[in-house]
Amino acid sequence: MNASDYPDVPTGKPLWLITLADLALLLVGFLVLLQATQHIGGKDFARGIREGFGANDAEPAPMPVAAAGILDFAPGSAILPTTPGALVAWAREAARDPRVMLTVTGSTDGTPADIDRVTGSAAILAADRARTVAAALAAVAPSRVAIVTATKPGRRAAIVSVAFVGEPLRTTP
Repeated sequence: MNASDYPDVPTGKPLWLITLADLALLLVGFLVLLQATQHIGGKDFARGIREGFGANDAEPAPMPVAAAGILDFAPGSAILPTTPGALVAWAREAARDPRVMLTVTGSTDGTPADIDRVTGSAAILAADRARTVAAALAAVAPSRVAIVTATKPGRRAAIVSVAFVGEPLRTTP
């Protein structure tokens, strides 16, 4: 066999032309997407993208960026072991940013002595500890304080964490 036995290869389009056409179609698609979604808010648009990819519609939990707390509660007690002045000052400084949320997490150590004496429940004691600390923080940012309890035994404490939750809703005057 020699070279004359093979058929001639037809000339194709240059590779750069195909790449240019792909980029042009991507740009047109992006511009159509912008035009179609100009009346939709950012959160609604993000929710629609999540639904399109089959993700759940739940908003992701805010990620804590700082924490402080009151430690070493007496076993079975929700009475503050120390004055909360330093914690209140820390929370006041953190809450100056309107994009943050304060979460107070109460916990117990899991021992039989560290339970609510009336109900015998560790979860209720953990919630009482969190409520006690949240009451001390009430003057700081009452609408931006959430109370939760720890799911696993840990320390006899109430931890306050700061998490960014995004821009606050703006009201029109």
